[in-house]
Order: sequence, then C-alpha cells, then structure tokens
Amino acid sequence: MLRSQPARTAVRSLVKASTRTSKPLSTTTAAKAISAPRKTPGTTRTQATTAAASSQVREPPASTFNTTPPQNEPQPLQNARQPEMDESFIGMSGGEIFHEMMLRQGVKHVFGYPGGAILPVFDAIYNSKHFEFILPKHEQGAGHMAEGYARACGKPGVVLVTSGPGATNVITPMQDALSDGTPMVVFCGQVATTSIGSDAFQEADVIGISRSCTKWNVMVRNVADLPRRIKEAFEIATSGRPGPVLVDLPKDVTASILRKAIPMISTIPVSPSAASKAAADITSRQIQATIKRVGDLINIAKKPVIYAGQGILALPEGPKLLKELADKASIPVTTTLQGLGGFDELDEKSLHMLGMHGSAYANMSMQEADLIIALGARFDDRVTLNVPKFAPQAKLAATEGRGGIVHFDIMPKNINKVVQATEAVIGDAAANISKLLPYVDTKTMEDRSEWFGQINAWKKKFPLSLYERSGENGLIKPQTVIEELSKLTAHRKETTIISTGVG
Repeated sequence: MLRSQPARTAVRSLVKASTRTSKPLSTTTAAKAISAPRKTPGTTRTQATTAAASSQVREPPASTFNTTPPQNEPQPLQNARQPEMDESFIGMSGGEIFHEMMLRQGVKHVFGYPGGAILPVFDAIYNSKHFEFILPKHEQGAGHMAEGYARACGKPGVVLVTSGPGATNVITPMQDALSDGTPMVVFCGQVATTSIGSDAFQEADVIGISRSCTKWNVMVRNVADLPRRIKEAFEIATSGRPGPVLVDLPKDVTASILRKAIPMISTIPVSPSAASKAAADITSRQIQATIKRVGDLINIAKKPVIYAGQGILALPEGPKLLKELADKASIPVTTTLQGLGGFDELDEKSLHMLGMHGSAYANMSMQEADLIIALGARFDDRVTLNVPKFAPQAKLAATEGRGGIVHFDIMPKNINKVVQATEAVIGDAAANISKLLPYVDTKTMEDRSEWFGQINAWKKKFPLSLYERSGENGLIKPQTVIEELSKLTAHRKETTIISTGVG
C-alpha cells in the first residue's frame, strides 16, 4: 500500500527521535538486573506463610502405605476362597458335555428332531444307553410331548431341536408351558458364532423370538460356559413357578473341545447368603402371621369354598394336603381345568370344575360363598368372566371382617392382578396348606348343613348328567364317551391318565 509524501516524512521523524532517546544496556548492567531480586508487594505475606507452614511437621506415612500386600492375603471385594475346579470335562466336545450334563440332571427322556446345526449334540448322544430319545414327526409335537411328560412325572421335559425352523416350531409349546407353569428345557441349534448376523442358512434370532414365551433364555458363546448354562436352565425351569427356558447352542460351540478346568459352581448361588437368610426369616414370620389370619377367617366363615388350581399339583403331596384341609374344615372344593386331578371328583364335597365350561353349581357356589380360598389359581378370565360382578358375597363379607378372598400363589405378580385379595400368602400353595392346618378348627358337614344343603339342591337342579343321550343320526355324543370312560376307569383311577384336547 503506497503512502503519501507527508506520511512518509512523519514516520522518518519518529524513528530518528526514538533512536536518540534510547541508550544501549551494558552487559554488566543487564547481569545486575537479572540477578537482583524483584521486590513485590506479596513478599512479606509469602515469608509469613512459609514460616507458619514450617512449624507444622507432617507425620510419617504408615508402614503399609503404597506397598503391595502379600499374595496370600485376600484383597477387598475378593473371595478369599478359590472356587473348586472341575477337570472332568477336559477333552470333551460340547456335545459330549451336553450328554454328561443330562446324566447329572437325571434326564431319562429327550424329545426332539435332528438337524444340521445340532448334529454335534446328536452325534454325542446317538448311542447313549442312559436315556431314551423320542422322535416325533414335527418339532411342535416334541414340545407338547415334553409338556405332557413334565405334567405326568413332575420332571422338566427336555426338547432338542435344530436351528431356524426347528426352533421356531417349538414356540407354541413354550408359550403353552409358560401359561400352564410347566417345567420345560429347550435346547436348539444355531449357526456358528462367526456367521451370526450374516443371514446364514436357517439362522433365526431365537433369543429375541422366545424372550416373551420363556422364563429365561441364553445363547452359549463359549464351550467353557456350557455346563454352567445347562445347570442354570434346569434350576430356573423348576424353581418358583415352573416354566420353559431356552438354551441356544451355536454349532461351533457344541463342536469345539474344552481345554481347561472350569468352576463347579453356577451363577445361581447354591446356598443363600446370611442377608438372604435373614430376609427369608422375616418373610417367613410375616407369612405365618398371615396364615393365622386366614385360619381365623376359615373358622368364622359360614359358606367357604376352596378354589384349587394347578399350583396344588406342584408338590406330590399337594392333593393329599388339599383333601386333609377340605375334610378337617368340611369345605367344598372346585378346581380349574389345569387343577383337575387335585381333588377326588367322586368326593361328596367336590363341586367339579368351575368357569365358562364348568358346572353350574360350582359357579353358583363361588358367587354365594362368603370366603373363597384360592390355592394355586390365578383367577383366569374363563373363571371370573365379569370381574366387577364376580363373588359379590365374598367381597361384602370382606368389608364386614367375616370373610373375603384369600389368595395362595407362588407368583407375587398374580396377587391382586384380577381380583382384590383380602389376605395373600406368597409361596408354594401346597407347602403353605401344611402351615395352615394347625390354625383351622375341625368342623363336620353337619356343622355346615345349611351350606351343603344349598349346594346339593343346585347339584340336583343342574346335574352334569342332564343331557340328551341320543345324538343326531345315531351319532354318539362326546358327553356319553366321557361318561362311559369314567365308569370303565373308576376302579383304577389312581393309575389312569386321560389326555384330551382343550376343545
């Protein structure tokens, strides 16, 4: 940028003036300037602070400060005991580990259908003499077979299927088992872990698909985790309210060989901690107090009814305890569809099945009862129908302190879900009956003659046998078949199992 002549002249004048006024600084003067301490207003304060600090001597650190403790001492948040290691699986393939774990779980029967993704497991169990493999025509059949097996013998049904369609075909049995509280363990094949997410042949997100129809599901990604996951599966399927679980087995996991020892313990604690025991003790005392109040309600109730569901069958002694309660207090008993078999249908106190497809006298008894004792039942919509109009006399008795609805159930979420419970006892229904019996007074049917008189009048007016025997065009009615079948098996009812469809 060009400047004008007057501007250039002014700049030269300023430069000359500054040169005349400045003096060069000698080396000696510069050294003195550098070496001389600068005096600042804060010098006095700094000296005072330093003097005060020097009077306070810091204590020497502890001998253990910043030192590494001996290796034999447990560290904080560390388990002092090393877990026991199991070396029995070393050298086994995933399929062979599966076979060994089935033996440890006491499995005698496996239901399933083979396929490529699950072949390493089938190869390991093919010649096994320890349990029987049942081959259906379809995976869904395997699932329903496992359900029936579990309900008949009380052990979890084991299902073994392949990936993709093999796994998805078991969805309906798993949902059925979840609804009915039936223990079932499903093992399904899966594509190799390296192929997951690549839309490989017969790949399916079985974990995502089955999440809503199982109690628990998991994919095993390492052969070292296989024993632990199998143990967890059986524990979860049979604990609390039983139900289905699923274990997804990638092919490379079941085909690989275990090379190292693994911990014997599972992620589910074998023995509860002290805190858990203390909490359980408090809960037990609370439950005992509730059970005593239930006993008081039974003793003052005039028209009690026992409403028994599948939960009464959870323990082998459940039906026996139910009969003992019904006989001691002379209480009529009605059962749900899933609870059939829990109480002798030929007993004079039996009201048979209730609900939409049940007997009229069972439903009438529920409506007129001043105390309903629900044992392992969840007040299904086929039982309650119109909930606001369900059990009006029991609801009235609850407000007056002489009855109500008592709910025994193992699942806390079922309490007050459909109807409001006057008293709730959480836990196994059959086990809690044994705790209830000492609080119940003995009553005869004569003591409840008015109540049983009303029930017998309903039975005579609305008998199950009241139907037209002859069918159209000479066909046999289903009622006739069931009636004749009941007569034929009456002398051996303890050993007879009759399977029917829900229709």
